[in-house]
Amino acid sequence: MWRKVLFLALVAAVPILLRKVDQNLGEFRAQEEALYLTSGQQVRRFFPGFEGLMADVYWIRSIQYFGGRRVFAAGKRFDLLEPLINITTELDPKFEIAYRYGAVFLSEPFPMGSGRPEAGVALLERGVRELPRSWYLQQNLGFFIYFFLKDPPRAAKALLEARKQPGSPIWLENMAATFLGEGGERAIARQIWRQMHDTLEDGIFKKNALNNIQRLDALDAVDDLNRVVQALTSRTGRHPRSLEELRAAGLLRATPVDPAGVPLHYDPALGVVEISRDSPLWRQPLPTARRYESF
Repeated sequence: MWRKVLFLALVAAVPILLRKVDQNLGEFRAQEEALYLTSGQQVRRFFPGFEGLMADVYWIRSIQYFGGRRVFAAGKRFDLLEPLINITTELDPKFEIAYRYGAVFLSEPFPMGSGRPEAGVALLERGVRELPRSWYLQQNLGFFIYFFLKDPPRAAKALLEARKQPGSPIWLENMAATFLGEGGERAIARQIWRQMHDTLEDGIFKKNALNNIQRLDALDAVDDLNRVVQALTSRTGRHPRSLEELRAAGLLRATPVDPAGVPLHYDPALGVVEISRDSPLWRQPLPTARRYESF
């Protein structure tokens, strides 16, 4: 009974204590905390039995520190952000929102964030180990690896692991295959799309899988054709004026078209062949780095 009373008293006292600490320490408040209490284990020894409550307190501190530094600090350094987040998740290893938002705070490019995406990904990896059935955390991990670390195969692996979890959406497989295709891992991407196509019932998802298989075939054809263009450029010292010039030189048998039947686009100024924007197989290229804003 006395523990419940003490718990309720502590909960009510938290806002008052936070304000008191802020008044006494000012902008050095978080520094003092990180200096004297540098791990969740240390905090546990001071507050045995109240790890969950202290995790909330340290999470509030993390948000205050990040927001204050981002908005008000002249130097905008985030040296204590990772220690504060680590203490939070050590006190409560199942604190999912701390992993999700903490990774954003750490990974955002400086000065909007800490500019440390490796630390953000490491935090999400710890979260996935603690909450292995959270497909959303694993999805975040895949996105962070792709957009911040620019590692499509590793990102795709994380998304495929997320897809194995109960309740996960089918589009995780689509995104994994897309990441692999955009990252040059077309053979693996094609296997994923082919497996999806062969196992899905007729409908929009099956059509989407076929579309992506054809797109990968088109990208292979584009690569082959660009090698031909480069060979002729090396031989003549200039880019071909058109793809018809390749055919006249005996390097092509017919005007190249993609699997959708649309002629491939050639830019004579750059000497580059691409999928035509008029083709249903054309896609806006995925960015390799951007702000991550999906929480």
